[in-house]
Amino acid sequence: MFHVEHSGPMSTATPATSLAGLARRRLIRNRPAFAALLTLVAVALACLLGPFMTGHTPERIYPDLVRTAPGFEAHPRPETVRPAIDRLAFRMRLTVEDFSERDGIVRLALTASQRIDERSLSYLPRSDLFGPPTILERSEDGRRLVVEARVQKLHFLLGTDVLGRDLLTRCLVAGRISLLIGLTATLAALLVGVTYGAVSGMLGGAVDALMMRVVDILYALPFVFFVIVLLVFFRAGLWLVLVAVAAVEWLDMARIVRTQTMSLKSRDFVRAAQALGLTTPAILARHIVPNTLGPIVVAATLLVPRVILLESFLSFLGLGVQEPATSWGVLIAEGSRALESAPWMLAAPAGLLVVSLVSLNLLGDGLADALDPRLSEPR
Repeated sequence: MFHVEHSGPMSTATPATSLAGLARRRLIRNRPAFAALLTLVAVALACLLGPFMTGHTPERIYPDLVRTAPGFEAHPRPETVRPAIDRLAFRMRLTVEDFSERDGIVRLALTASQRIDERSLSYLPRSDLFGPPTILERSEDGRRLVVEARVQKLHFLLGTDVLGRDLLTRCLVAGRISLLIGLTATLAALLVGVTYGAVSGMLGGAVDALMMRVVDILYALPFVFFVIVLLVFFRAGLWLVLVAVAAVEWLDMARIVRTQTMSLKSRDFVRAAQALGLTTPAILARHIVPNTLGPIVVAATLLVPRVILLESFLSFLGLGVQEPATSWGVLIAEGSRALESAPWMLAAPAGLLVVSLVSLNLLGDGLADALDPRLSEPR
């Protein structure tokens, strides 16, 4: 006979997994949602760091490069160097007697009816098309100068707007403000709406009816009228948009959370918590709100682009973000007015907005599945 010795019982138990860890694994397995998350991170990093790498400032105007089409080619192009020199010479009140270009260096012979003031040559570097000039020859009477200047290499990957500003830099800087407005207003709506809706649904009865009538009254107020009333007391700008949007966008969140709370408070685990003596705030924090995370996250991800669109609407009316600040809504409004002559002005900010919108929707669906406690862990 063979004797088999057992050192101990075989255990197949796995360590307990927290809700956050389980949700993280589910989200990573959901490829569209995870790709959307990476896309949003890339857009956010581009908006934060990109303006420092484009070589342009958002407010810098290039008057000689107005409505420049997108492309990888450096500006000014060879065929536009001489016209640019002629325009600058006209501003300097000089005449271009001779012109030559070689290896990115222009050589000019400038003449005038009277002695030339060297300070007028500052028009060349101020245009950002040419570097600081070097005087090679000067006539005895000072009415003729021979100068050299290097042609600058400027790149506009997304083109320029109607004033000659780099559109890529402006889109990235605008993304900072649009994302800031979307995230800040959404966070305020979450804090107010979740708290208000959970309390209303949990208490029920006359308190719930009164709280919901307040929501109905706020729903009845026209949004634009509310903004105009705020403008009577405050100056139009970024903070006005944040206050106006956050003041009305929590209403939908409150209704969603109230509906979820009313369906959850009759469940056995909530009754067990009440029987154990937990207070209402503790039940809300430990049981009600965690079980409504799915609908809350979906609503929040849909709220961010809606807030951005609301900001676009206000900015189009002149009630939102004001110059010199800008946002995707402001750029879309500018692009719509120049659609025929410069369609890229609309395509660039609208493309960023659409990418962010689609990514937020996909991420919201993925998070809803990842945070749903009723779904089993996939094997």
